[in-house]
Amino acid sequence: MKLACNLKGPGAVAIGLAILMPLGTGVAAQDQLNGMVYYTTDQSFDDVTFGLENAIIEEGLVIDHVSHTGEMLERTRADVGSEVVIFEAADIFSFCSAQLSREVMEADWTNVVFCPYHIFVLTRPETPGETLIGYRSFPEGEMKKVEAMLDRISRAALGM
Repeated sequence: MKLACNLKGPGAVAIGLAILMPLGTGVAAQDQLNGMVYYTTDQSFDDVTFGLENAIIEEGLVIDHVSHTGEMLERTRADVGSEVVIFEAADIFSFCSAQLSREVMEADWTNVVFCPYHIFVLTRPETPGETLIGYRSFPEGEMKKVEAMLDRISRAALGM
């Protein structure tokens, strides 16, 4: 990326640096693992979940449910005889797009199995100060439109 800047004066350096710095410091490139696509950031879990809530609403969508998976696993850890802390925090946001869902299901009614759509936010004890946000990858075809929406929302949550 090439930037041309013709700023002068005491604030020029600060403005120039602000232009070069991404929103939400520490945002890594997209990665994939076990059929999921995710982004890594140094933003806090609370900041990323707040950003995700806003990004979903800004798409004109309604959050159907937030699954507090991390809390449930921690709460039941001793009950199932485990000493392993899997997540510091892990929430999964469920929502749907009436327009996009209708479009992908009119193309193939079996796409119903993918609805509602989910985006997760989590932190792991092995990587303090790192938050992940992501979603499952979908098969080729119409569902790639949903995947594109999930990617757009995930990136917006991080300020990308």
